[in-house]
Amino acid sequence: MRDSIMKRLALIAAASASLAACAGGLDGPTVSTVGMPGALEPIHAAAFTKDQAVFWVSSNGCTRKEDLIPIVSIKGGDAIITLRRIDEDTCDKPSIRGVELKWSFEELGLAPGSPVSVNNPYQLPQT
Repeated sequence: MRDSIMKRLALIAAASASLAACAGGLDGPTVSTVGMPGALEPIHAAAFTKDQAVFWVSSNGCTRKEDLIPIVSIKGGDAIITLRRIDEDTCDKPSIRGVELKWSFEELGLAPGSPVSVNNPYQLPQT
């Protein structure tokens, strides 16, 4: 039983380190956020397909796609997405799992299959 728990913790640690690398490491964002509109949004997760970016963010029950803006920066030929919250979610029915928001690469001004990373900090969903 203890070995099983230790293996799970090791897997979680490895996954966390991998996610931190995608988010610019432990030193903070890889792209300066100075002058960007809104507030830097902590994310629960991000995933990319050939032509779509999917983010999971916290929600008090009213978060919509229009409440956040993805800002795309190009660094070394790769796209770095910084998700910014421009409208606060003031509802009082928090979603434990957060909310899923999607942007097509076309909406982001990216070619399908473009290399993409995330500039936001990762935050576990609140339980």
